[in-house]
Amino acid sequence: MPKPDARSTTVQPMRKKGEPAAPACATKERTLLEVELGMVSASHAFQRWIVYCMEVAGLRDMTIVDVLVLNHVQHRSQGKSLADICFILHIEDTHVVAYALRKLIGLGVIVACRDGKEVTYTTTPAGDDTLLRYAAVRERRLVDALKTVGLDEPVLGELAQYLRKMSGLYDQAARAASSL
Repeated sequence: MPKPDARSTTVQPMRKKGEPAAPACATKERTLLEVELGMVSASHAFQRWIVYCMEVAGLRDMTIVDVLVLNHVQHRSQGKSLADICFILHIEDTHVVAYALRKLIGLGVIVACRDGKEVTYTTTPAGDDTLLRYAAVRERRLVDALKTVGLDEPVLGELAQYLRKMSGLYDQAARAASSL
């Protein structure tokens, strides 16, 4: 009878009663992996959601970046520069945001305003109307559903804080890893 290939089989050591199944560091790694998989899943679902939500609001063939840029340009009703938008959305490739801005200008939902050398972007009345419809769809389909699963305002506020902390930790880890 041929011997099994040592690379394809793993031998699990026998555990005594009451002994942990794996070292604590392995458990922490598994827990972190579960968190990361949850973030990936949530990220993809969120991206699908906002693109579909914008489609229902009347703008088709939008990308995730297009929707995020449009929402941010309208935020607080102040003109936003390309650098401001990139900074807030954590997008390092300015050409990606510049492309989205040109697309949104072409759709008539934002306009570029020049003041000397500085260019800022604001929403048009059509853009404001689209975002009002987007907010209505969001309220009707998502906000009420969040309440039914126990994700009310205080819980969502706490979740937002944790997500910002995780974002900061991953940004810091990425910078540290790039210097290895």
